[in-house]
Amino acid sequence: MTAPAALPEVVATAEPPVHKPSLKKRLIPYWLLLPGILWLVVFFVLPMIYQASTSVQTGSLEEGFEVTWHFQTYWDAFTDYYPQFLRSLLYAGTATVLCLLLGYPLAYLIAFKAGRWRNLLLVLVIAPFFTSFLIRTLAWKTILADGGPVVGVLNSVGFLDVTSWLGMTEGDRVLATPLAVVCGLTYNFLPFMILPLYTSLERIDTRLHEAAGDLYARPATVFRKVTFPLSMPGVVSGTLLTFIPASGDYVNAELLGSTDTRMIGNVIQSQYLRILDYPTAAALSFILMAIVLVMVTIYIRRAGTEDLV
Repeated sequence: MTAPAALPEVVATAEPPVHKPSLKKRLIPYWLLLPGILWLVVFFVLPMIYQASTSVQTGSLEEGFEVTWHFQTYWDAFTDYYPQFLRSLLYAGTATVLCLLLGYPLAYLIAFKAGRWRNLLLVLVIAPFFTSFLIRTLAWKTILADGGPVVGVLNSVGFLDVTSWLGMTEGDRVLATPLAVVCGLTYNFLPFMILPLYTSLERIDTRLHEAAGDLYARPATVFRKVTFPLSMPGVVSGTLLTFIPASGDYVNAELLGSTDTRMIGNVIQSQYLRILDYPTAAALSFILMAIVLVMVTIYIRRAGTEDLV
């Protein structure tokens, strides 16, 4: 018998040393984050702390305010102005729904059908931002003026009869009514709905639509089963970007509405600048923030998506 061949000797090689980054390199990301953190602290955290302390103060502007931990201010503010809270949420919710109904088809058109006109349409969407928010709102006073062509058309088709029955207008008048405020909110915040929707729709792979068509799915089914579910991050982002600022807006209600259409933003502005009741104004601000935060949290959980654009 012959002896088995000797196995080749395995030469152990030393693993290359692992070079750990120096402390200076490890701190680079934190140094890059420092300006943003300082910005948030100076312009967000500190004002929030100041407003929180203001909300529990008592006194007057002449005698001075003092922190007395008077939490009753919150209850008094809510019970005195809860109609304005409800009105603000109703107007903001209505404007958000209208923005979604108007913005989704336009965003879909830009994402899938615009072709070489896509960039032009996107510029037209953001074109209102080239002018002042105040000027855009004042323009609606001319558009909805009594006896104007818009009101005349709405009256001729019977639209104002329906809105009057719903309590949105008064007779043949649109200005100084809830409808005018909702129209202003919808117009001013519509771009905030369209842009996230477009971003979300533009990411969808069109091959998914072709695959659904190969499986004999109708266009309505493709939209319901493929397009809309995949665009949910844009829907959630757009509705949040519309509802949150609209619920605290006061310009549209001030310029297009009346005393009967005042929103909570108008009350806060009046408490700060006219009545000079700073604790009540601060308490109203925190109540509004808490209500919106709870509603947004519930909405995001119900929407079932965390992939926000």
